[in-house]
Amino acid sequence: MSILNVLLSPDRLLVAVDTLAEDARTGEHSSGAKLLLIPQHNLVMATRGSAQFFLRLYQLSLQASFRADFTMEQLMSELGLVIEQLWPNYVAAADQAGIPRDRLHTEIVLGGWSPKSGRMMATAYAKSANEQPVISQPLEGGLASPGDPLRGRSASFDLDAVLQAGRLQVEFLNDKAGRAAAGGRLISALLQRGAAELRDLGYL
Repeated sequence: MSILNVLLSPDRLLVAVDTLAEDARTGEHSSGAKLLLIPQHNLVMATRGSAQFFLRLYQLSLQASFRADFTMEQLMSELGLVIEQLWPNYVAAADQAGIPRDRLHTEIVLGGWSPKSGRMMATAYAKSANEQPVISQPLEGGLASPGDPLRGRSASFDLDAVLQAGRLQVEFLNDKAGRAAAGGRLISALLQRGAAELRDLGYL
């Protein structure tokens, strides 16, 4: 598993992810894009879990963003249904590749500026191979995945604090897994009305 952290206020949205990617069949490590923008609508989509599933979901969301009547609220309402529709094919492909089902999971965050509401908004989605429906949760303030190593820490938009939180999470995840399950560099996207800034915060 990897890192997916979100800080949300009415005028700012910060999303941070690590870059360690692992081939599910060979275990080979690489650097992966777990955070992508839909820039014309000032939106960000980020993931923790399957990169291939995330990229397919992003592709469909990007295509939807070209619609003349596109709104963030509409995409947020549709995304859970799209996850449900895509999931059986993902599970079938994983079965064919011999990937254990207990490794099949995804967490997705979609957020950005809502002209309709006049504020930043974000929604988190989670799906796994336990045959339960996708979980969809509008965010208030943000989230930290994994959250255990950050209990008792106050959330901060300070980038040094964001990096330090990521390092605590990497240590926790790798100790728990007994291997390099997260790592690489920490990438952040800071969205404000009319602006999106990507930053490489450093090694984890």
